[in-house]
Amino acid sequence: MPISLRRLAALFVLALAASCVPRTEAQSPSPSPAADPAADPVHALASSRPFEYGAFANGGFGTGNRDTYKFFDLGVHAGKVLSPVFGPGLLRGQFEYGVEIVPFWQAYTPQYRRVNCYLPPGGYDTCTGPYPTGGTYTGLSITPIILRWNLIHGHRWMPWLQGAGGLIWTNHKFPPVGPIPAFGHLGTSVFNFTPQFGIGVQYFVRPRQSISIGANAVHISNASLGDSNPGVNASVQLSIGYTWWK
Repeated sequence: MPISLRRLAALFVLALAASCVPRTEAQSPSPSPAADPAADPVHALASSRPFEYGAFANGGFGTGNRDTYKFFDLGVHAGKVLSPVFGPGLLRGQFEYGVEIVPFWQAYTPQYRRVNCYLPPGGYDTCTGPYPTGGTYTGLSITPIILRWNLIHGHRWMPWLQGAGGLIWTNHKFPPVGPIPAFGHLGTSVFNFTPQFGIGVQYFVRPRQSISIGANAVHISNASLGDSNPGVNASVQLSIGYTWWK
């Protein structure tokens, strides 16, 4: 899986770089506000501040001491362009606010056996017998704050940058702690926060339909609200989806 994800990441970077190459006047003069939706869907939509909605799939992997973790999820995305086109040079674009709901979220972690130890007041250390933990975690996620900047340059390619924050619920406390946690630690938490930063590009296959490709760096942490907070300092999430614009 890591090999295929790296190949997808390389293709994504090439596509994003190609979409950001400045156009000369000889190649493509600046379109008027009444751009032809068939030939120039990016500028045609930019003038209307549209809504957008779509579905996507994510695949990813952890880094550092979580490099054995893998992720996969399926979700839906909705957004609204809120500003006119403005800004200098390559930063010229529009602000969009979005949300995402992921009803199917999974993490795949190594399995191992764990021991929990307790220190009752005035008593002796008490430890449970080893029991299995880790493996597959299933849950759902919502990202209610997505602040995206759409770069308005190409006719069919529209790169974007974004910052976002969300929440994940899992059916077991995630991530597993071990193999021997600190005294009194029962696990982590079934709730984790997901601050993240991403880049991506929309490629318009039709005047109001596009393929979306993105890459997000996602931090997973319970903000010390759980029994302990080992978290996943950084994971790389690569996504592909289909978007409709209204």
